[in-house]
Parts: sequence; C-alpha cells; structure tokens
Amino acid sequence: MRRLVAVVLGAALGRPLGAQGPVEPGYRAGWGDAATVTAAGVFYVLPSALGLPKGGPSCGPCDPGALPGFDRWAVGPVANGPDVASDVVLGAVAAWTAVSGLQGLPARVWRGNVAMFANTASWTAAATAWLKVAVRRKRPVLYTSGAGAALSDPESQQSFPSLHTSLAFAAATSYLVVSAREHLPHRTRNALLLAAGAVAVGALRVASAQHFPSDVVGGAVLGAGLGWLVPTVHPSTP
Repeated sequence: MRRLVAVVLGAALGRPLGAQGPVEPGYRAGWGDAATVTAAGVFYVLPSALGLPKGGPSCGPCDPGALPGFDRWAVGPVANGPDVASDVVLGAVAAWTAVSGLQGLPARVWRGNVAMFANTASWTAAATAWLKVAVRRKRPVLYTSGAGAALSDPESQQSFPSLHTSLAFAAATSYLVVSAREHLPHRTRNALLLAAGAVAVGALRVASAQHFPSDVVGGAVLGAGLGWLVPTVHPSTP
C-alpha cells in the first residue's frame, strides 16, 4: 500500500517521491552569462584603473565631531586582527554558499546556479565600487592621528558602502532565493548560517576600524537588494 501511494504521488509530482532537486525550472547558463560577468568585472576595476576618486581628502586628520553619533564611536586605528578575520569569514560565506547551493544537483541545474551566483557577486562588486567613488566618504583612519599616512591612499576615501558586507549579504540573500525556488535540502539551516556569517563580516569591518556602522548598513542593503534582484530576473530554462 505504501509503495502504491509513493508511485501515485511521484507521478503526480512528476518525479520520484523523496528525490531531491528543484521543483521549478533551473537557471539558464550560457555565453550571455560570461559576457555579463566580464562586463561587471570591467566596471569593477575601472575606478582603480582610472585613479578614482581624483584628488586627496579635504582633511586629515578630520574632526570626529562632524560625524553622526552612531558612527563617531567607531573612530580608531586600524585593527589587523578583525580585518583579517573579516576576510576569512567572507571567504567562508562564499564557500558555504557555493557548497550548499550546488552540491548534489544535476549538472544542468548546478551550471545555472553557478552562472547566477557569479552574476550576483560580480554586479554587487561593481555597484559597490562605483558607489564608493560617487559618495567618496572618508574612512575612520582619517579621523585619527594616523591620517597623515593614509592621505595618499585612494581607498581612504572609499568607506561607503562596505564591499565585504555587500558581498556577504549578496551571497546569503541569493542563496535564500535559490534554495526556496529549487527546494534545496537543509535550506533553513544554511540560510541562517549564511545570514549569521554576513552579520559577522559587517561587525568585523567596524571592529577593525575599516568602516563606520553606516557603511556596513549601506553594504548590507545594497548586497541584499542585488542578492534578491539577480536570481529573480536571471533567465530560467524552459
């Protein structure tokens, strides 16, 4: 009787009962993805190649009193420990996104997911890079006695938004969208782990005095927005 029920339900669902895999069409992967990812990469490196932003910061050291109160407490010398830790945690978020979003899927499905994840990461990086140039916000180090050594570094004026945070939240959000769409196994556990990792990345960027809290919030909003948008609009297979 159980076997008969399994056969009937499997036929109704169009797949064997208990089989893993997406219940909706997967993502399409093709040369168009290579072109869009390459274009995003070009946009990402352009500010650095063009030496943007032009000119040095308007002050150094700057007056912390000019900062919003919720950012002022983050002013301090760069802390190397949290800085390195943020790189490690971001790498872990990216790796876990790939493992949990690709492992065990049919070749056609995981290739499409790779294309979608690559587009998400590359366009998040490009958007963050250009927003940094447009906003031209000074990093916390320019409000300290170490400002003199940082004046000549173009990155000292690229505080908003946090690239680490935007990439981490883009990865976590894109996994959330894909896992719900394709009914990936352990999606709740993985989504919670990735969200916690993204929050940790943002906290470490503030703890390292590389960014203000508002830089991290901006990166989280940007990353989450693109992490939702790209998998939502990415072409699907018929």
